[in-house]
Amino acid sequence: MRIHFPTVSHLILFVLASLTAARVAAQEPVFPENAVLEKLFEGRALTEGVSAGPDGMVYFSEITFSHITRDAQGVIEAGHIWKFDPRTRQTSIFRSPSGMSNGIKFDAMGRMVVAEGADYGGRRVTRTDMATGKSFIIAAMFEGRQLNSPNDITIDEQGRIYFSDPRYLGFETIDQPVAAVYRIDPDGTLQRIITDAGKPNGVCVSPDQKTLYVVSNDNGGTSIDRLAAAAAQADGKPIPLKKGAMTLMAYDLTASGSASFRKTLVDYAPEDGPDGLVCDRDGNLYVAVRAASRPGICVYAPDGRELAWLPTEIPTNVGFGRGADRNVLYITAGTSLYRVKTNRQGYELPPR
Repeated sequence: MRIHFPTVSHLILFVLASLTAARVAAQEPVFPENAVLEKLFEGRALTEGVSAGPDGMVYFSEITFSHITRDAQGVIEAGHIWKFDPRTRQTSIFRSPSGMSNGIKFDAMGRMVVAEGADYGGRRVTRTDMATGKSFIIAAMFEGRQLNSPNDITIDEQGRIYFSDPRYLGFETIDQPVAAVYRIDPDGTLQRIITDAGKPNGVCVSPDQKTLYVVSNDNGGTSIDRLAAAAAQADGKPIPLKKGAMTLMAYDLTASGSASFRKTLVDYAPEDGPDGLVCDRDGNLYVAVRAASRPGICVYAPDGRELAWLPTEIPTNVGFGRGADRNVLYITAGTSLYRVKTNRQGYELPPR
């Protein structure tokens, strides 16, 4: 039997064809012309933290704010994690109470990592073994004090978990002196790595592992109860909030997991800043922009250039599907879950 080895000319043609295909894909619009934003679920309170699991299900949080879901008897819904089945289009409760879960991500071993917030929540980061259902607390205290309100999560290829810890609402004490971004190392060590990001919200590691994107959405408030007290002053006029940074920022991320500010990619002031974000395989950013004049999903190149825009109701977070659905973008907005097809594929952690 004669074995035919590729010649140099064949290899050159193959490389050129691959480069041409990549260029054509990059020139395609991010969202197809016939793309339809499809509503999949509508709940009672704010949806957040959508993430596709290795089992093919799509998980997302419903944050049941105490000032929204409290009934006449004072009973409050305890927060829920829902799961949506793309095959059957059925949605069911995965976990309740959720610890007021917000951001959700899956690590390279298929375990669910959840940021639990305040307002009757856990104020911690947990990890769940999806095979056994057992959950473990992997971060709750820093320097002997409880975290303020873990919000969003991203994970690098070394298994390090990065999360933001602001405070937007809740009656609980504020125990950390600064809104910050933290890193949980594989050995369980917790480090505070960013303190100059305003009021950090969405976080995302780039596919090349060299950039940590951080959103600041500084609304100037920390608690529904404090806002109510401010509104009830003697003259009956509410005290206006003094908003801070509303930006999308890029931080240089080193091989050791430390981060240093590089640049502000987008400044949204005086409107509200974004919320969650995610990357595709090419490193482009899909950002949930909450600006009242232009709410929707904005797609940016890594340098901050706007590539595409998808209008939605005020969004909170985004996440790509897996496998055959890797080109499907799931969106949490308002009280709902949506999806839309794209011409791109989401970035996934390599399995371990």
